[in-house]
Formats: sequence, C-alpha cells, structure tokens
Amino acid sequence: MAFQEDLHRDGSGPRFGGQRILLVEDSRMFSAVLCHRLHAELGVNVKPCSSLRVLEETIGHSPNGYAMAIVDLTLPDAPYGEALDCVIAHGIPPIVFTAAFDIETRNRIMERNVIDYVLKDNEFALDSLVSSVRRALSNRKTRVLVVDDIASARLALVRMLEAQQYMVAEAASGLEALAALETFNDIEVVITDHHMPDMSGYELTRRIRRCFGSDKLRIIGVSSSGDRMLSASFLKAGASDFLYRPFLPEELQCRLANNVETLTQFKQLRAAAACDYLTGLYNRRYFYDLGPKLVNDCLRQKAASAVAILDIDHFKRLNDTYGHEIGDEVLKAVALRLATIFEGSDNLLSRLGGEEFAILFPMMDSIAATKLCDEIRSDISRLKVMADDEEISVTVSIGVAEVSDYETFDNYLNAADQFLYMAKHKGRNQVYSDARMTEEAAQ
Repeated sequence: MAFQEDLHRDGSGPRFGGQRILLVEDSRMFSAVLCHRLHAELGVNVKPCSSLRVLEETIGHSPNGYAMAIVDLTLPDAPYGEALDCVIAHGIPPIVFTAAFDIETRNRIMERNVIDYVLKDNEFALDSLVSSVRRALSNRKTRVLVVDDIASARLALVRMLEAQQYMVAEAASGLEALAALETFNDIEVVITDHHMPDMSGYELTRRIRRCFGSDKLRIIGVSSSGDRMLSASFLKAGASDFLYRPFLPEELQCRLANNVETLTQFKQLRAAAACDYLTGLYNRRYFYDLGPKLVNDCLRQKAASAVAILDIDHFKRLNDTYGHEIGDEVLKAVALRLATIFEGSDNLLSRLGGEEFAILFPMMDSIAATKLCDEIRSDISRLKVMADDEEISVTVSIGVAEVSDYETFDNYLNAADQFLYMAKHKGRNQVYSDARMTEEAAQ
C-alpha cells in the first residue's frame, strides 16, 4: 500500500488519462485551444468535430468510445442544436458550450438533462469549460445518497444527479439512509428531505454526524416547507448546506459541486500530510498512525504480521562522493521500485526518513516476509542510477521481525532495526530476521 498520487504535478487537479472526449465546435480557435488545454490539464484525449457530418461519421466509427461530448449548439450544418440531439441519441453525456443563450434556450437545454452548460460570452469561458469537464469526470467517482420518502421527488433528484455523472444511492427513510451508509463506504454527500415518517431530516443529520465529520461527508438538507427557521435548524444540527424547494437545477448543481470540492480539498490536505515530499511514498507520521491499527487488526484475528526496515547501503558515502542531488535520485529510484513492487497490495510502505524505508506486512509471518524481502533486495540490486556518465549500483539491507503479541509499535520497529543491524554486520546486501536466526540456530 503505497501513497497514490492522482493529481497533476502542478496541483491543478486530478488526471483522467485514457478518457476520450468529443469536441463539437466549428471555431478553429476555440477547438485548438480546448484540445490543448483538456489534454495538458486533464490528460484526456480529444476528438474535434467541426460539423454535424463529421460528428456523425466519428460516432459511427466508435459509437461507445467517448466519455462525454462538448457541444456547440449552432454549427453551419446544424443551426438548431442538431449536434446536441445527435450525441444524446447515442447516449453520450453532453456539456453545452454556446454563445447563443436566452431563457428559452436555457429551458430547452435543461430539459435534455445535459451535464452542464457554459457560455462563451466572457473571458473566463475556457477556464469554466475545463473546470466543468474536470468536475463531470470526477463526479463519476463520487457517490451521493438521496433520502426522500416521496418516490417521485426522489426520482427527480436522482435523475438530475445522474445527468451530472454522480453515482447515486437511494433511501426512502432515515433508517434506510443509515443502513445505506453502512452498505456503501464511499458515500460522500447525503441530500436529505426534512419530513419523513421515521425521523426528521435534521434528526438524521445529527445521527450521521455522530459517525462522520464534515471533512469526510457533507449533508445537504432540502425541504418544500415555508418555515424559514428550518435551514437554521439543519445547519445547527451539522448540515453543510440547505435548499428550499422548488430550486433551480443550476443552484443544486453549484451547491453540490462546492461541497464536493470542499471534500476534495480535505482529501488533498490529508494526502499532503501523509506524503513524503521527495519520494511520494507515505511518510513516517502516516506509518505510525496506520501501522498500529493494522497490527492490532491482525492480533485480534490471531493472525501474524511482520515489519521490515530497509536501508540503502553506504548511502552516506554515496552522498559524499556524488553529492546530495544524486543521493536524492537514488532515493527516488528505490522508492519507485518499491512502490511498483507493492502496487495493489495490502502492505504498508513508507519512507521513515533519510535512507530508511519501512514496510508492514499484514497477515504475513516472518518466514513469508523474509522470503519476499529477499526478492525485493535482489530486485533492487539490479537497479542502476545515472550520475553524469557513470552508472551507480544500489544495494539494500533489510531487517524483518514478526509481530506475534501486543507490544508498543516502537518495539516492533526496534526489533526489525536490530535485525537490520545484523544484516549490515553480515556484509550488507542481506536480509536478516527472527525466522532466519531460528534457521541458523537449528543447523
């Protein structure tokens, strides 16, 4: 389990590599700039279509190949929104990008359940459009729970959210909502009506807040009540936002997007706090936060776990010889190799500091962990790092200790550190552990 960085390196937002988007736009300037920005900022591949004819041919060649479409309403061969009709008919979710806009056009667009519409009439139009695409792609990973005892009202809200690409769960009562929160561990926003048969919306809000802080889950209250105090009651109970019905879809869309963006910012702050700045792995603080919980889970299940400390051999001499910049490159190369090895596993990998890395192996005894660490050691010994025109070889020493009883987390690490010392004493580029010591004693 290594730290997974899903943000662009400039911090501008998440990346969506491999996604394909249609851009239906007859302006060469808008088309060229948007193709560049969407690829550079979001990592998506954009297929431009300058006319309805080209659009139809493109969809015909790959009818299920596009995540969404950005559509201009007026094209030379499609002046009345025929391009929008085309992408909707093929089940491709659209974002409308248009200069022609009035209330009638707005109503016609919203009736089609588009993701969003962006107007070309201001200097921030392209920024707004890129943000809209980013938000729509992110929404596909965001689950919203809709709570309403009236089926028709719930269905209308569900359809609105699904049009904006959210994953949606439903509940017809407060108790069903609480059960849904136990069933789905990825719900990030709850939108709840006030009047329900088993409990009020703000009572549900209070009960949710006992388990979930506002940095993990957002709650938006809705009601058709004329009681102007209701919004205050919801907010005091812990809701993040409130809307009175009937509301404009755009208002709900913006409020929901703002709440999801707040959660994203919290995630980014937690990720930054858990991430080692140089290698991108989890840092010492995160290892000490999560490690004891993983160990205790194993001990409660009467299952073994093991901890390893890995140290780059002769790292001080390497720094003195080649300089700290090359030392940093070695650290990053080793970290990348370790992250690749452990990608998708349940093992907890972190950089403790300096040239030391720590690995926690849940549900793995010392014999299995020692064998795996020996494979890791062998793999890293084949690693080469360039220093000017010279190839530098890298080796590591690893100490492994099994966790078999309740002790302080420091004690487990101290034991692994002692075995690391013995691996170095035996000549480095070695793995030493309690399991290996037991083998030697039996010989």
